[in-house]
Amino acid sequence: MKKQHALPAYILIGIGIFFLLRQLKLPIITDFYSWQTIIIIIGLALLIHSYTSKSYQNLFSGTLLLGLGIHLHGVQHYHFWIDHWAVYLLIIGIAFLVRRTKVKQGLLPGVFFTAIAILLIFSVSLPPWLDWIYSIINLLEQFWPVALILIGIYMLMRKK
Repeated sequence: MKKQHALPAYILIGIGIFFLLRQLKLPIITDFYSWQTIIIIIGLALLIHSYTSKSYQNLFSGTLLLGLGIHLHGVQHYHFWIDHWAVYLLIIGIAFLVRRTKVKQGLLPGVFFTAIAILLIFSVSLPPWLDWIYSIINLLEQFWPVALILIGIYMLMRKK
């Protein structure tokens, strides 16, 4: 039996639990009374809905939101958390790989983003023959909104 309103129900249950725990003021979870937790809840709701309904179109966005929420929460609350821009590439790569487990698409971009992110996160300085990466990164830092616009236009124009 498919439930038509399962995704909004999961989101409402998650947000309801969030505000209930906030009202109870439990001291052990005070770090989770933040907007980042709302992003985590929405990501979890998308993942739960994808797996329970066996309709896996929300796996990528659920993993992306969950990863972003966890990362932003970690940066905000824990001094040991890695605050490097390549973590966002890692989250995107992981989202592709999670989607790959059920949809069988996205292995190449998942491996690519994950490998590049790991290379950039764990290398203090790149060897001289890879200096061109810094130029590309500088361009991406300036023009990433254009990349988002182009990806959005491509997704609208692409035939299924």
